[in-house]
Amino acid sequence: MFESDEVGAAPKGRLMEPLVATVTILDDDHAGIFTFSERMVRVSESVGTMEVTVVRNSGARGTVILPYRSESGTAKSGEDYEDARGELEFNNDQTTQTFQVRIIDDEEYEKHENFFIVLEEPRWLKRGISEGAEGQMSSEEEEARRIAEMGKPILGEHSRLEVVIEESYEFKGGALLSHHCNMITSDGDDDEEGRLPSCYDYVMHFVTVFWKVLFACVPPTEYWNGWACFLVSISSIGLLTAFIGDLASHFGCTVGLRDTVTAVVFVALGTSIPDTFASKVAAMQDQHADASIGNVTGSNAVNVFLGIGVAWSVAAIYWRIKGEEFKVDPGSLAFSVTLFTVFAFICMGVLMYRRRPSIGGELGGPRRARLITSLLFLGLWFLYILFSSLEAYCHITGF
Repeated sequence: MFESDEVGAAPKGRLMEPLVATVTILDDDHAGIFTFSERMVRVSESVGTMEVTVVRNSGARGTVILPYRSESGTAKSGEDYEDARGELEFNNDQTTQTFQVRIIDDEEYEKHENFFIVLEEPRWLKRGISEGAEGQMSSEEEEARRIAEMGKPILGEHSRLEVVIEESYEFKGGALLSHHCNMITSDGDDDEEGRLPSCYDYVMHFVTVFWKVLFACVPPTEYWNGWACFLVSISSIGLLTAFIGDLASHFGCTVGLRDTVTAVVFVALGTSIPDTFASKVAAMQDQHADASIGNVTGSNAVNVFLGIGVAWSVAAIYWRIKGEEFKVDPGSLAFSVTLFTVFAFICMGVLMYRRRPSIGGELGGPRRARLITSLLFLGLWFLYILFSSLEAYCHITGF
């Protein structure tokens, strides 16, 4: 602060309280900050035992006991991993410690599941001044104790580790084929749930065993960077689509149905029902619904591509080489596509409405919401067949 006694005189300086500053030099050899090196770690279900590392930084003075425990998420203790609970002892100048957690591999395809490992408050074994002498401490001793307390061990930023269990890469590559082979060679022993297969189980197994073996032989995705899987699977789907199309056409011709009615009823039903069940399984077993949506839209796109696109492309190229045009009578295609588009927008509107948390989400949810949604979608399908059939037989006029 400056002040002046005379007018025009230079100002004089004067000291103001406080005149003394106290500087406390902390022991930079802190007892330590205990943390995981990252917030999340991903492990394969087949890893067996995972090793977890705890880091001690910002000091390593004294012996510290650090308790830890596991906490269930979507993964359950005893089913997906073994419960982990214990204490780590960090000796003087020790900066890392590890412990192991066992991951249980049940050899079944499962969506990604997670659990947590939580660090609890660390205990400093050597505290310097005994607590019984607190009453006789001088001010200097109290100050020394306060400074020592500032260096006690604490938890760091990542004191809660999320462990995400992913499906086994080996399972995705080859366990599916092994699973089907076991089903084929089964001699009637109890299944994994502890009950004998029913008569219905046996009948459905032998009815579908050909398709199980056929698609179980699709190469794993690691061969040729996925191209082997793509080529074999799309060829199998093409054969299946051609088989169902020819079978439906013969059936429609036998009972006297028009081709358009056969197409929207039997061909579409025969190719879409497997997609529907596959999408249901994908939605239940994957963490997100992306796989189910990609499955049904991708499969339908492949069916249309193989059933119409390839055939029409080959015919158009052939007649172009002959110098003629290839024409296809659209028939009631415009009416059917328009009707399908309208009903598709209604379905998407229902799914968007069901996104509200009070309803329970787009898929699944409370029993009442599931039933109403299922009946609505089934009713739209019946209406689509009804109107398409009426238009095909000229009971109503299309576009």
